[in-house]
Amino acid sequence: MTYYILFGITYALAAALQPGPLQTYIISQTLNKGWKATIATAFAPIISDIPIFIIVFFLLTKLPPTFLNVLRIIGGLFLFYLSYRTFNSWKHYSYNNNNGNSIGTFFNAVLVNLLNPNPYIGWSLIMGPMVLEAWNKTPSFAITLVVCFYLTMIISLIGLIFLFSYARSIGPKISRSLLGLSSIGLFIFGIYQLYRGITF
Repeated sequence: MTYYILFGITYALAAALQPGPLQTYIISQTLNKGWKATIATAFAPIISDIPIFIIVFFLLTKLPPTFLNVLRIIGGLFLFYLSYRTFNSWKHYSYNNNNGNSIGTFFNAVLVNLLNPNPYIGWSLIMGPMVLEAWNKTPSFAITLVVCFYLTMIISLIGLIFLFSYARSIGPKISRSLLGLSSIGLFIFGIYQLYRGITF
């Protein structure tokens, strides 16, 4: 049991805190809209991972290898769109913008994760086999592993949101600069996704 708890926590920390499209989007929205409009995005992986889980366990073996490439291309284009919106927010930055559409922000975060191949790869190569191994020992081990993983993921993302919310409160110049960097980050991730989708 302890092994699965530690694995779930460690893997979730690595997944939540490494730079990626979801993290960059969450940071950009926190800087632009504040933590209240962004806090729900910390729960986005739970919603997005439901279809990912289904695809990995029931469909991935039957889908052609080009599936991930198509996903990368669509994801890259969506990241370009988010980068453009973040750039516009940077261009017309308002420090008092605290009333953003939290529902729209949440569903965009879900889409970012759905169109990101990393969760599919992570579930098919790491989490999936580990959950099956734990389930074969006893279902409670598998449930504990999944709960620890998502609980750690949510707490880590909430921590990230409050960290950049604090950076936002330091002053509009710093916040606007970080927002501009987020736009560049989303654009770079978009290029990377397109490159991977076209060349692999």
